Amino acid sequence: HRKTKFQDLIKQSELNNHVFHYNTSIIDRHTLINEYVNEAGSFGALLEPSGMGVHPLKLAMGYAQAAKKYGATIYTSSPVTHWEQNNNQQVLITPKAKVYAKSVAVATGGYTHAHLHPTVAYRYMPILSNSIVTRPLTDVEIQGCGFKTNMVMTDTRILRFYYRLLPDNRIQMGTRSAIRGKNADAKKHYDLLVNGLYAKFPAIKGVAIDYSWWGWVDVSHDMMPRIVRSQNPSVFYALGYGGNGVSFSAQAGKRLAELIVGKFNSDLKNLPIYNSRLPTHPLRPLRRVGQKLAYYYYHTLDLIP
Repeated sequence: HRKTKFQDLIKQSELNNHVFHYNTSIIDRHTLINEYVNEAGSFGALLEPSGMGVHPLKLAMGYAQAAKKYGATIYTSSPVTHWEQNNNQQVLITPKAKVYAKSVAVATGGYTHAHLHPTVAYRYMPILSNSIVTRPLTDVEIQGCGFKTNMVMTDTRILRFYYRLLPDNRIQMGTRSAIRGKNADAKKHYDLLVNGLYAKFPAIKGVAIDYSWWGWVDVSHDMMPRIVRSQNPSVFYALGYGGNGVSFSAQAGKRLAELIVGKFNSDLKNLPIYNSRLPTHPLRPLRRVGQKLAYYYYHTLDLIP
């Protein structure tokens, strides 16, 4: 979204290609407009050819079908309201039943209650994310935006916008949202997204928005996920994805299962995401105040030309 950020992308591409052997390429402004999208104010882009978009709900339903095929039983609408340990058994209490287990794996992302269990208490921070989806665009409107791809895109702002043209010719766009859940429905957060959409694509200014929603993502205090056994040897967790949960969930699920059954890949044991626990935060009562101040600061940085 500005020249200095484009230079950063060039450096990032070189690092990806030569250090990690991960194939990326740089797209200049002319190529971006003529082959991908005509986003107002952009200077170029970093292309990751192996990246793709997925439908999270369809993916979750696919996992559910696979789990049932192999004998798992899934209980929906059964929140764990209390969790205790009875000798060597973990006891999970729901509104209608008690579940007794030898081991428990926590993989509930930003919806994990802070007081559910001491193992996960305040070891990540739930952050709200907002999304909108336009009505289906006409061919003329799509041409006006310059969309020639359905690839997933994000800009280089700290408080970034991420977006794509969906297969049914709607644009979906997301960004940050409210600090607290009780303010998530405030109109200003909706307006932030809508105005961001119109600024990027002036050709569709005023286009109707058909859908809008928000939800929680789990951000760790050091911005790194963990898939580990906790201090309690029968409790495991995969948390702290920071908004990258869908792309990493398959890997995390596999490694979490290996940890639980004692068949973890020894070659991975030295990686921090598998051998260290989520850090807590010394100023946790003030985290939301700090988040609000950080948002103001990041917004100011994003406005610097």
